[in-house]
Amino acid sequence: MLRLILSFLWAFFSMIFSLPVHFHWKHMAKKDPVKAWNKAWKYVRGFFRGLIFLAGTKIEVRGAENIPDQPALFVGNHRSYFDIIILQTLSKTPMAFVAKKEFRSYPLLPAYMDDIGCVFLDRENIRQSLKTISEGTERMKKGLSLGLFPEGTRNHTDTLLPFRAGGYRMADKAECPLVVMALTNFGRIFEENKFHFIRRRHVIIEFDKPVYPHQMEKQDQRDFYENIPARIQEMLDTHKVK
Repeated sequence: MLRLILSFLWAFFSMIFSLPVHFHWKHMAKKDPVKAWNKAWKYVRGFFRGLIFLAGTKIEVRGAENIPDQPALFVGNHRSYFDIIILQTLSKTPMAFVAKKEFRSYPLLPAYMDDIGCVFLDRENIRQSLKTISEGTERMKKGLSLGLFPEGTRNHTDTLLPFRAGGYRMADKAECPLVVMALTNFGRIFEENKFHFIRRRHVIIEFDKPVYPHQMEKQDQRDFYENIPARIQEMLDTHKVK
């Protein structure tokens, strides 16, 4: 209970007191979006590190050497809001996420998601989805990494949900690496607990070697995309949480 209260207070006051900085980033983004994303990313990363500390989360990172020093598309299973929080602190470049359009209706949060460069996806609108993929591609070309969770929602079962592969094209079109990742035990930090209390947990996040889809033949590329869920499952099967 105490962890939940402290985390909520940390999040609430951090967002409120940073409002003036938000308006500064918003103004900066009109002239230099890359600089604005970088500034916002550094702030948000510090804020997320505070949340991880308050949650008491022990993070085991496997394959840290596979995290690129350049913009990349990170693709993995989705267990928790802490997927985003922890991944943001591990990226070596400014990072945003492909988010559901429903996040636009949240109070305050969309403003900060805009600050770091997030793109919002309407999965029911094909034309809008293509526009979002194009927008994400352009942002990656400018130096922004993106996190993509093809299951489309947080999954609290032991079986991966069907993957939607449309977003993979961003790595191909931006000529950036795609990094497959597997996340274990993240849901038990918060969402899967009774009353949504925040608990001290040991989590594992594993990064596979970067792959460059734009360097592949089309058939090899399709085979690679199709095998992503199986590759994630292979990594998950090796994860043992104490």
